[in-house]
Amino acid sequence: MTSETHYDPYTGRPVDAGAEVSAGSLSVAVRLGLEPPRFCAECGRRLVVQIVPDGWTSLCSRHGLVDSAATGRR
Repeated sequence: MTSETHYDPYTGRPVDAGAEVSAGSLSVAVRLGLEPPRFCAECGRRLVVQIVPDGWTSLCSRHGLVDSAATGRR
């Protein structure tokens, strides 16, 4: 059985697969790309986040690494 549940990467709450997040519900830092995701969007697990001088990296134990360069917000 496959789950279509996705999670908000900033709050960890489940979201519907087709739902859009309104810009007004996100903080200014998130909208500017300065705040790294704290939860995995695929499984909702807490990420290991490291802030580096030129961006950030977020690591999920199951789904791997996401960094600010991959999101185009370096």
